[in-house]
Amino acid sequence: MDFKIDTRDTFSVITPVSETITANLTDELQATFEKMRQSGSLNFIVDFQECKNIDTAALERLVAMHEECYAMGRSLVFTGTKGKVLAALKDAEIDTIINVAPKMIEAVDIISMEILERDLFGEEQEDA
Repeated sequence: MDFKIDTRDTFSVITPVSETITANLTDELQATFEKMRQSGSLNFIVDFQECKNIDTAALERLVAMHEECYAMGRSLVFTGTKGKVLAALKDAEIDTIINVAPKMIEAVDIISMEILERDLFGEEQEDA
């Protein structure tokens, strides 16, 4: 699978170049997260703007990726979902479990707010 990757100061944007989100694509996305974490990227936005379909097996893997990121104290936001992809997320009620932002600017805002919350929460823990 091909991914377009744009690394910023506090997050990286990964855009799959594929029409369908498959289980294989999510596996490769997970492997990409791991490689990028080792090089210092900790928070991710996955932009599905080029994806028009999603396999049902991929839905569960999106949830697993989301849960894994948050268990490590990191952020993951999916954006660019539309049409059949957004409908599948809503039908499976996954859009209420994972972070789905309609536009990139909103995904960036979610990442920024979560980083700020973690920083503030960390300071409160140190003061206690």
